[in-house]
Amino acid sequence: MASFLQPSNQPNESGPAASMKSSEIFQTALEVETISENAVNDSAKSTPGVFLTWNDLWVTVPNRKHGSKPILQGLTGYAQPGELLAIMGPSGCGKSTLLDALAGRLGSNARQVGEILINGHKQALAYGTSAYVTQDDTLVTTLTVREAVSYSAQLQLPDSMSKVEKMERAEMTIREMGLQDAMNTRIGGWGVKGLSGGQKRRVSICIEILTHPKLLFLDEPTSGLDSAASYYVMRGIARLDHKDGVRRTVIASIHQPSSEVFQLFSNLCLLSSGKTVYFGPASAANEFFALNSFPCPPLQNPSDHFLNTINKDFEKDLEQGLDDAIPTEEVINILVKSYKSSDYWQQVQVKVEEICKEPFEALESRRDHAGFLTQSLVLTKRSFVNMFRDLGYYWLRLAIYVGLGYGLSSIYHDLGSSYGSIQARGSLLMFVSTFLTFMAIGGFPSFVEEMKVFERERLNGHYGATSFAIGNTFSAIPFLLLISLIPGAIAYYPSGLHKGYEHFLYFASTLFACLLLVESMMMAVASIVPNFLMGIITGAGIQGLMVLGGGFFRLPDDLPQPFWKYPLYYVAFHRYAYQGMFKNEFEGLKFTNYQGNGLIKGEEILRDFWQMELAYSKWVDLAILLGMVVSYRLLFLAIIKTSETIKPIIPGLMSSLNPKQTFQIMEKPQS
Repeated sequence: MASFLQPSNQPNESGPAASMKSSEIFQTALEVETISENAVNDSAKSTPGVFLTWNDLWVTVPNRKHGSKPILQGLTGYAQPGELLAIMGPSGCGKSTLLDALAGRLGSNARQVGEILINGHKQALAYGTSAYVTQDDTLVTTLTVREAVSYSAQLQLPDSMSKVEKMERAEMTIREMGLQDAMNTRIGGWGVKGLSGGQKRRVSICIEILTHPKLLFLDEPTSGLDSAASYYVMRGIARLDHKDGVRRTVIASIHQPSSEVFQLFSNLCLLSSGKTVYFGPASAANEFFALNSFPCPPLQNPSDHFLNTINKDFEKDLEQGLDDAIPTEEVINILVKSYKSSDYWQQVQVKVEEICKEPFEALESRRDHAGFLTQSLVLTKRSFVNMFRDLGYYWLRLAIYVGLGYGLSSIYHDLGSSYGSIQARGSLLMFVSTFLTFMAIGGFPSFVEEMKVFERERLNGHYGATSFAIGNTFSAIPFLLLISLIPGAIAYYPSGLHKGYEHFLYFASTLFACLLLVESMMMAVASIVPNFLMGIITGAGIQGLMVLGGGFFRLPDDLPQPFWKYPLYYVAFHRYAYQGMFKNEFEGLKFTNYQGNGLIKGEEILRDFWQMELAYSKWVDLAILLGMVVSYRLLFLAIIKTSETIKPIIPGLMSSLNPKQTFQIMEKPQS
């Protein structure tokens, strides 16, 4: 966008005069910064903070055409306690990549080269020392503000704190972010009215500062907010650097702040195409641009001017009719070269060296958090509340199941014991164990939203995958029992299936096991497939294959041996559901034979008509189904833990090809 910007018409001073002017401006900014640094250093002696430095930082990603594409190119900078560092630049300049690199969150395909130090040392940021607020507000939408923050406090804060103390910490944090009037308001989401965008962003910040972290990363905290909401959010963030007795280091990537928000920044890191255009006091950035013949026009927002000057996305559209305009690429090169030769760049180099030489004490290796049992109980309660309030999670499915139950009871009403009822009973049981369980994937979108919250909280070290799996499992059991018992009874008794409560309980237990099994399988799918639409398609495809190979549509002896018989018939849970339900139904009953002049035992029907295996009882089939539930849950945990192990290794393997050392500062989430 700088292509339509004309060079300033005022004389371009050079030589001693320009140098003197530049030195005076820099000296003024330096005096202000020195006062701030002295204050920080004095405070650091009593309350150690986090000094973060990066030197000659490069990040590249694979590119098919050119081998690799640089995202960040030789960046050097620092962040110190008691200050807010803003990372600015046009879209695609590398803001989020720099933030992710500093926080140790780079993707597995990114290759990092350079040095990132914490208090002058290479060490991991332990849980509770740092926090990361993502650009998207991934929250449990059915909870109120008080509930969301208090549940998070119970998950993150150590068991040495009482529940009352944790609630007080949550209440205090909510008030610090100005959300006291919205404490009892539900967060809200799609189709449900709740908090505004700015309030949701502040809730996200509340959750991450409960542990009083000394280093806070924020990715586009004002994205999607109007100017007023952006100001209040950033004002709350700016105040965090002196809250709760901790001189906090705050680093935020931000796209295009208003002039009011810009005044809240302590230091500014301005990027373009992965290069540093300016790094220094935010108050001195205007003068830096003016000295390079790109002064900010009167009454214009400085941040707007900076981004217009270095944004080349719309250069071709704007340069038409402006023959004397300077190309944006040339403007960027001018500013980058000017910064490299300026006193600001020299000051950054000196500051980074000073921080690295300071004898800082090592950060605490790890803060205590809630124990495994506490986390599992809290997650169970939170998940239960979410399932109870989310109509689409189980209640809508229960209503549909009840309707289907009435449909089955009317179609198969009073089957009797005729020869024709054999096929009818088999069809009814097949429908229940196949299509009613197939519909369990209907709750997958709600589960995916819960998975998004889990991914955010897991990456920030709030809890591990095992606690989440346990909480999700136990919170779902009451709802699945309702779905198994109520629609099951509606379909079972009017149809005249095998009399006796013990037979109905087995029928309901098998239906319950199948529903829980399908949900467990979809958990494993959700850990691999990126979105709910692809997840539903994948889950439906897997179940479709299992139904075909389950032994009903094609009897076991007639299944083709490659794939369908071995191994699908033995791994499809429908096989064990069919066998268990059929044994429960036919054993002990007698039916009229085909000629109508005799009786057939149920055991004969199972062996000859349905080709069931009678070597073991129906309880073995039920036990196998429950075992498969556990297996799918363990598969989910294995996938999550494998991804945690492999992802950090990939950048290291890629960087081993380069002699320079790569260092990630992200600690692996807890198990």
